[in-house]
Amino acid sequence: MSVLWNLDHIRPDPRIAVPGETIPEVFRNAVAQRGEAVFMRKKELGVWRSWSWNETEQAVRETAMGLAALGLQPGERASILSNTVVEWVIADLGVLCAGGVSSGIYPTDAAGQVHYLCEDSRTVVAFVEDDEQLDKVLEVRDRLPLLRRIVVFDMDGLRHFDDPMVMSLEALRRLGTGYDAAHPGEFDARCAAARPGDLAILIYTSGTTGRPKGAMLSHANVVYTIRGYNLVISQHERDERMCFLPLCHVAERLGGEYFAVYSGARLNFVENPDTVPENVREIAPTVFIAVPRVWEKFYSAVSIAISEATRVQQIAYRWSLGIGRRVAERVLEGRPVPALLKAAFRVTRVLALDNGR
Repeated sequence: MSVLWNLDHIRPDPRIAVPGETIPEVFRNAVAQRGEAVFMRKKELGVWRSWSWNETEQAVRETAMGLAALGLQPGERASILSNTVVEWVIADLGVLCAGGVSSGIYPTDAAGQVHYLCEDSRTVVAFVEDDEQLDKVLEVRDRLPLLRRIVVFDMDGLRHFDDPMVMSLEALRRLGTGYDAAHPGEFDARCAAARPGDLAILIYTSGTTGRPKGAMLSHANVVYTIRGYNLVISQHERDERMCFLPLCHVAERLGGEYFAVYSGARLNFVENPDTVPENVREIAPTVFIAVPRVWEKFYSAVSIAISEATRVQQIAYRWSLGIGRRVAERVLEGRPVPALLKAAFRVTRVLALDNGR
C-alpha cells in the first residue's frame, strides 16, 4: 500500500481540529463546520454528481433511523457487501450513528465466504450493492438465523423482485424519514450514546493463514488513528482524494473515508477500477492511496511514452524528475527549499510534471 500526497501538505495542519471522541461525534461536528461544502463526488453516466456535507448527513440520518425502525439495537452488527461507492459510506456511517457495528465484505468474495463472515460477525442486517451481490446472500441466508434484513443499493435488474427480507436503500431511507418524525430526538440520542471504548467496526484479515479473523476496532481506535494521520501527513478541505480501493480494507476505510470525514478532503469515487487513469486526469488528486499494482501500471505507461518521445522531451523529463526529487527530499526532511530550487520546480511543473493533469 502506497500513498501519494501533494508536497504542499506533508506537514501537519494544526487548523484541523474536529472535536469528538466517537465516529458519529466527529462526523456530525464536521457537518456543522462544513455545511454546504462538497464532501463526495461520483461520476454517473459521464456527469459528476456531488454530495454536500449536509446532504450526506441527511442520507446518513435517514439510514440510521431506518435501521432503528427495523429494530437494530446498539452493538448489533451490519455487514456491507459492495464495491467502493457513495452508498458504502452512507450505509457505514448510518450503521454507526444508529449505534451498530459495521463490517465490510470484499465484493469478490464467494457465497461461502460471505456466509462465514456474516456468521462470525453475527450480522443482523446485510447491505449489498446489486443483484449480483444479493444472490450471494440469498444463497446462504438459510444458514444465517440472525439475519433479519437485506438492503440493496442498486435495484436495477430487481424491479420485479419481491422478497419480504429484501428492501432497497431508498425504501430504508423512506422508512427512516417516517420513524425520525415519530421519534424526535432519537437520532441525537443514538449518536450521543456511543462511547469511545465501544466496538465500532470489524476489519477481517485476508485469511492466508487460516480462516479470516475480525479485528475489533473501537471508536477510540479509529479517532486516535485519523488524528494521528494529520500529525504525520496532513490533508485539508482543499484536497481532492481518489476513492477506489475496497472500503472493507483498513487502508481505504481509515486512511480514506474516516480521515476525509475528519479533514474535510473531498472523496471522488471513480466509475470503476479500469477508469482510474482517466479519472486521475479529471480529478488531479492531491491525495491518492493505491496498491503497488496501480503504481506499476502508471510507471509502465509513463516509461512507454518517454521511450517514444523526442530526444528533447526525454532530456526535459529527466531534468524535471531530478528537480522534483530534490524538492521532495528537502520537504520530507523538514528542510527549507531554496528560492532558486523553488523557481526551477515551478518550471518543471509547467514543462513536464503537471502534464498528467
